[in-house]
Amino acid sequence: MPHSLSKPPVYRFAPSPNGLLHLGHALSAVLNARFAAETGGRLLLRMEDIDLTRCKPAFEQAILEDLAWLGVPFEEPVRRQSEHFPDYDKALERLKARGLVYPAFLTRGEIRAHVAAIEAAGGRWPRDPDGALLYPGPERRWGDGQREDAVAAAMAAGRPYAWRLDMAKACRAIGQPLTWQETGIGQQDGSGDKRDTQSVIVAAPEAWGDVILSRPDAPSSYHLSVTVDDALQGVTHVVRGQDLFQATAVHRLLQTLLELPEPVYHHHRLVLGPDGRKLSKSHRDTALRALKDRGLSAADVRALLL
Repeated sequence: MPHSLSKPPVYRFAPSPNGLLHLGHALSAVLNARFAAETGGRLLLRMEDIDLTRCKPAFEQAILEDLAWLGVPFEEPVRRQSEHFPDYDKALERLKARGLVYPAFLTRGEIRAHVAAIEAAGGRWPRDPDGALLYPGPERRWGDGQREDAVAAAMAAGRPYAWRLDMAKACRAIGQPLTWQETGIGQQDGSGDKRDTQSVIVAAPEAWGDVILSRPDAPSSYHLSVTVDDALQGVTHVVRGQDLFQATAVHRLLQTLLELPEPVYHHHRLVLGPDGRKLSKSHRDTALRALKDRGLSAADVRALLL
């Protein structure tokens, strides 16, 4: 269900306020602002602060100051995910009603032990595109009659659990191949700072296994909250880093299951550190504030990126 083309395009920059902005964030912010200006579109700012432990108001304030210094305009008000948990819970309840999610009780340690035993015996265990172990999903093998009793017993015992998407069941439920519209380079040669001819990418959400949609320390996962937010905010164009290229498959699956509009995607190159890896908030020397303190201007930073 693509967005209507009769309205101006809507872009969004969506950082997590769990640290300072670095050059990689700056590239994404500048590209979103440039594309919005070139198309007569709107640019929204969203704080992805579902991690209530790591996300701090001080980091949010620093983001606002850095964007002002960088010259990136955006519409107000700023959307904060921490203020919209009921929106994500409503979407999760829709998936529960269709039997597409299940409570998963294995801890990370139990998952690692399960996989280690299999691999020690010569077997191989699948990983997702980010390299994380796929969830074994013993709960999916509980029979319908057994499931209710087993779940009730585990919950009564106080075992923490996450709500996971039954990926195989979800893929069967949509009954059609999944694709998305891509205007960036994506994973091809890593440039992607210009809008190229639109191409159709085949999505493979099954590669991610039974992804978490909610867990005890976070009422919503990144996958669920970003999908719901893009729809509620009317985002028509998602411009973000190449590291999220593969995750788009999960977002397209959730959009289809929840009957939400489909944005156009643009995945741009990553800004890499001296070790050849993508920047993280631990790279303090590439934080915008550090560059500013070294005497660089906002124009200098833009010249480094574009």
